[in-house]
Amino acid sequence: MPRRAFTVLCGIAIFALAQSAAAQKFQPKSIQFKGDPEYSDEELMTAAGLKKGVVLDYAEMNDHSKLLMDSGMFASLAFKFDGQDLIFTITPSTDVYPIHLANLPLAPGAELDAKLHAMVPLYRGKVPSDGKLADDVRAALEKLLADRGIKVSVTAEGVVTSGPMKAGVATYLIASPPVQVGDVKLTGVSAERLAEVQAVANEEAKLPFDTGTSGGSLEQVVKLYYQDRGYSAVTVQASQMGDLLMTASGINVPYALDVKEGRTYSIGSVSVSAESLVPQADVDKFLVRPNGAAVQGTKLRSVWEMIAKQYKARGYLDCTVNPHPVFNDAAGTVNYTVDVTPGPVYHMGLLRFDNVSDQLRTLLLHYWELMPGDVFNQSYVSDFLMKAQMQDQTLRRTLAGVKASINASADPTTHQVNLVITLAR
Repeated sequence: MPRRAFTVLCGIAIFALAQSAAAQKFQPKSIQFKGDPEYSDEELMTAAGLKKGVVLDYAEMNDHSKLLMDSGMFASLAFKFDGQDLIFTITPSTDVYPIHLANLPLAPGAELDAKLHAMVPLYRGKVPSDGKLADDVRAALEKLLADRGIKVSVTAEGVVTSGPMKAGVATYLIASPPVQVGDVKLTGVSAERLAEVQAVANEEAKLPFDTGTSGGSLEQVVKLYYQDRGYSAVTVQASQMGDLLMTASGINVPYALDVKEGRTYSIGSVSVSAESLVPQADVDKFLVRPNGAAVQGTKLRSVWEMIAKQYKARGYLDCTVNPHPVFNDAAGTVNYTVDVTPGPVYHMGLLRFDNVSDQLRTLLLHYWELMPGDVFNQSYVSDFLMKAQMQDQTLRRTLAGVKASINASADPTTHQVNLVITLAR
């Protein structure tokens, strides 16, 4: 991470009038810190390299103060000696951010934070965007990985404070070698389903390892496998298992998946709240099956997708669909009530068509109707090229065999979406 120079604001030590402050050595009875209650005096003394009973002069005090300021965790610092006590007054920096472990095979949370705090006394879950502490945390993460047999360099990517990526986090990652999900061991899976479930888990394990999402992704794909077959009450718990493995191709992170299959259920009813943007009639029509056949899990999943799609068509890109099952074991049925957490409304930002001629760009813009500031409609974007071709013969000829990739950059701070649509044969 880039470093910036810090200015240490030092108070003038108060000595006898006849003595020179610059040359004076003193031995404070106590060392105190004021202004940042998050840290204890002992933690700050350790970070500053100070010890009780030490004899100091003014130049040495500047050196100890500089250690604190160089950490990046403080906006300002002043000290004074009143003839008995050495007192620091510090102002915490507001330019600090939580860490994000992109692909480090370490479990984030309180236990990891405690280990890092023991190695880096000023670390309390956050690092500065500028300052030595961020690099100290990087080195501590390397040490924790080395203790598990993985000797690699950890890269600090810096802080992202806006844009479509994670806002306000300092990212640490292993740039090389690749980190991959390793073997997945299953427990609780019935013999008749073991081969299929193992294949589903192994396919998901081909994706690069992500500290925050790999375990959840393994849980989700196995859970969907069961739910699509009517096992509505299935639970799946993923956990890292055993030792990390360094191979010629990279680092493998093994997992264990504990599955509780439960039993199969038929879907009874699905009810949305009166405040829902999706009418109950739309849900009911979606669940109709010919000849009164029972609705299976696959169809149910498409209901959640339909509800989410309608919300996203109204700009609620961060919406989450929350189904709540009620099981009737005697009847072998499950009924669902559904509520939606919509989140903020996103609006259209900038639009760009790439890899097109000026003439084709002009023609595409002629049919484009979603203007900057309009509520963002995800369905409109997805369907635009198909509908534009239906309206224009020239577009039908020009776009025949052309593939489009859509890059929608949604900013969680401004709630604007900038679009880049790239065409290629």
